[in-house]
This record gives sequence, C-alpha cells and structure tokens, in this order.
Amino acid sequence: MLSIGVKELLEAGVHFGHQTRRWNPKMKQFIYDARNGIHIIDLSKSLAQLEAACDFLTLTVRKGGKVLFVGTKKQAQQAVKETAKECNQYFVCERWLGGTLTNFNTIKKSINRLKEIEKMEADGGINAYVKQEQAVIRRECARLVKYFDGIRAMDKADKIPAAMFVVDVKREHNAVAEARRMKIPIVAIADTNCDPDLVDYPIAGNDDAIRSVRMILATVGQVVTRAQAEYESKSARRKPDEAAAEAPPAVEATPVAPAEVAAPAAV
Repeated sequence: MLSIGVKELLEAGVHFGHQTRRWNPKMKQFIYDARNGIHIIDLSKSLAQLEAACDFLTLTVRKGGKVLFVGTKKQAQQAVKETAKECNQYFVCERWLGGTLTNFNTIKKSINRLKEIEKMEADGGINAYVKQEQAVIRRECARLVKYFDGIRAMDKADKIPAAMFVVDVKREHNAVAEARRMKIPIVAIADTNCDPDLVDYPIAGNDDAIRSVRMILATVGQVVTRAQAEYESKSARRKPDEAAAEAPPAVEATPVAPAEVAAPAAV
C-alpha cells in the first residue's frame, strides 16, 4: 500500500501534461481531458501504475537486484541522485554515455581508473608526480566522478542493474534503448509526449515539474529502501547458516575400551 493517493499527486501537479499539439496518441488511454491547450492526465490511472511499478521494484530488490535511476534533465538531477543514494542504488544524473550498459568493458575501465586515482590520493601515491601532473590527474578524477560516481559499484558483469527507473522517456531515449537491448525491465515517468510502449511499467505523469518528479521519486525510493533493508536482513541471517553448513562435520572420538585386568597367577 502506497503512502500517497490521488490528492497528493494532484497537489504536486502530476496531472499536468504537455500541450495538446505535442502529444503522443499512444498516451490517449491515460489522458482525462484537455484544458486551455494542455492535456490533463488521469491520476487514478497514474496511481494504479505507480503501485504496480512499486510492487515490481519491491520484488526485484528483495531478490538482491539493483535499480539504476536515470534522470539527466536539470529539474531531475538532484532528486535522482538523492533518491538513489538514500536507497543504495545506482544512478546517472549527468549525460548518458553511450555504451553504459551495452559496452560494459569500456565502462569498467573508466570505473577502475577512478578507483585507482582515489587510491593514489588516499595513500599519498599522487605525491610521486610533479604538481602539474597532479593537477591533470585530479581534473581527470573530477570528470570520472561526474559521470561514473553513481555506477562505480557496477564494476562486475554480475552487478548489472536488474531494473531501470527513468525520468522522461523521450529525453533518455538512449538509456531506454540500451536497457531494452539488454532486456532490463524499465519503470518510467511517462508524460503525454512519450511512447509508453517503450517501457515495461509506465507511470503517466508530469516529468517536467520538480514537485511532480520528487513526489514520484520519493514514493519509489521508500519502497526500494524497505525492500533493500529486507534483502540485507535476510542475507545477514543466511550467512551464519551457510557457514555452519559448510563447516566440516565434527569427528567423534572413538571410545577406548577399558584395559583388561590380568588374572592372578596360580600358586
């Protein structure tokens, strides 16, 4: 059960779509009306979609899957970053780099380079370079942090996200295309100018207003945080059991038979 309802979505302006001339006909089923040249989204359907999306994300994270939050538009960047960090998930809030999902080996090299530079800073290894070289290395580090900080834990093939959450399907078309190619399920805020068929769990709503984006992200973040806590708790309980199962069986000591008392010699 979600902590919000239609009233909260209405107050956040989730119902405001784009101008009617900019709509995508595939969004017709989620549109309630048109007023003053603006499409009005049916919030009862948005709420049902949000609930379905949250149910899916809960099941995914409970199994240990990670969610990649993507939102590079200015009004979404900070909210995406904060939400992902709060629930310990991946995020991309700067420009989506081509191949982030489909060309993993290249991305992995950049992540490893970032970690290498940070290690140099931590152990003083950077002091082996002259000041000019240090400045170049630190500029490189700043650039790598900008683009890879949110996915630095994605350093192995088995850590690829199990789901993606997108703010603005149209703007993040490259991210959506890569996720579809990798068969990663997509949850997304779908405004009236979007194609809902591109994502698995569309949430009809305003993807431009900060309040709207924050409202939906906060709701998703809450359920993901709970699911992550459940997964971590379950994993913590499982470890002692696994350790006990892997331990070699105790060897029982063989009982020693009491020594026989020799019969007294006959006189």
